[in-house]
Amino acid sequence: MSKGVISKDEDYSQWFNDLVIKSDMAEYSPVRGCMIIKPYGYSIWEKIQAVLDEMFKDTGHSNAYFPLLIPKSFFSKEASHVDGFAKECAVVTHYRLKNDGEGNIIVDEEAKLEEELIIRPTSETIIWNTYKGWIQSYRDLPILVNQWANVMRWEMRTRLFLRTSEFLWQEGHTAHATADEAIAETEQMLNVYADFAENWMALPVVKGRKTANERFAGALDTYCIEALMQDGKALQAGTSHFLGQNFAKAFDVKFTNKENKIEHVWATSWGVSTRLIGALIMAHSDDAGLVLPPKLAPIQVVVVPIYKHQEELDNISAYVDSLKKELKAKGISVKFDNRDTHRPGAKFAEYELKGVPLRVAIGSRDMQNGTVELARRDTKTKETTTQEGLAGKIESLLEEIQNNIYKKAFDFRAENTTEVDTWDEFKRLLDEQPGFLSAHWDGTSETEQKIKEETKATIRCIPLNNKQEEGKCILTGNPSTQRVLFARAY
Repeated sequence: MSKGVISKDEDYSQWFNDLVIKSDMAEYSPVRGCMIIKPYGYSIWEKIQAVLDEMFKDTGHSNAYFPLLIPKSFFSKEASHVDGFAKECAVVTHYRLKNDGEGNIIVDEEAKLEEELIIRPTSETIIWNTYKGWIQSYRDLPILVNQWANVMRWEMRTRLFLRTSEFLWQEGHTAHATADEAIAETEQMLNVYADFAENWMALPVVKGRKTANERFAGALDTYCIEALMQDGKALQAGTSHFLGQNFAKAFDVKFTNKENKIEHVWATSWGVSTRLIGALIMAHSDDAGLVLPPKLAPIQVVVVPIYKHQEELDNISAYVDSLKKELKAKGISVKFDNRDTHRPGAKFAEYELKGVPLRVAIGSRDMQNGTVELARRDTKTKETTTQEGLAGKIESLLEEIQNNIYKKAFDFRAENTTEVDTWDEFKRLLDEQPGFLSAHWDGTSETEQKIKEETKATIRCIPLNNKQEEGKCILTGNPSTQRVLFARAY
């Protein structure tokens, strides 16, 4: 154990919780199933937001905001959608409290709502009810809207950042004149998510389509990116849905096309959530703490002075002020930790736990020699280097660290992705060597469900770059034309 963090090999679940709490990212709230995201954790979410928001706007999307509360009747208009979320809905039934005269606050029974309100589990229903007033003609299309919001899905078993009753996310909701346009939008946003995961989170992902069993409630097709965590379980890191005309028909959203004919619009929705922070932790971190890719680290560089007297600190501070200006000019976030309440060793341990990518230590002897000590979080290696050109060297090192973290995760996925051809081998590997199992499936929902019931493994996706090959389903032996990706998952 290190810093109160259990080894991930001993108890992966506890290791994850220890890291989240000890690194000051989040804590449990007084409300069961909900979490308090602390400043350090929230700063990562702010970085995720900033990058994705720019990517959305670069693809023509704009932000809007829709109500938290949705009339219950809206959910009954799209049958498969309500079936998918019915068991997770939190319902508001009254609008007032009162004092019972004995010092207790109770619900005022006379303040019952005429119609119950649902705390949004997702916003398709209220957004499509709104779009009905926005869309009359093909000239009003496409509508490309994104919303940053919180949602509520009543979870029985919760874990910080991975599965909480309330979580933060973004949800895109677009309307189009043709099916082809909507499908192109769905695929475009999947590629945006994959780009962000790989180039910012340093997280390799598999792009694919969900099976009918795993599809979003109300969608005709669901695209996803799937990532592999260090315990061999999969995590769905983003989804993009082609909704067809289901919601347009449910809410009677029609438009006059260029041929002056009236038809229903075509829809998409897509989203990622604070679950990405959970993925970030589980994909890269170690027993010493977080390992954060520099592009998303709240603090990319920390400078720790080592001194005995105020004069030495003043001398170091003057140099660090100049270095900070150079780094900030390069867009690099830097913290100078000159607290006199903590010894250097305690600071080193703190920033290792918090996953700061690069640590710079400067002592009085370094000032005399014109050197500094650089310590990388990803490899835990140290080197002494000259102060001359240090800002440029740090910039290069951060890029190297980003690439190395990605390569390590990519190699791990490659080593833990196995082609399987028999049912016995499939079951054995799930227990002995968890990871992605690439296997043939006969394409039926019944077989998929039976595999899930017997092994707790699900089809994570049908990869988009799948090669076509003849084979036999691992369970039934029926013919198959391609492999799909199985795993146990979060």
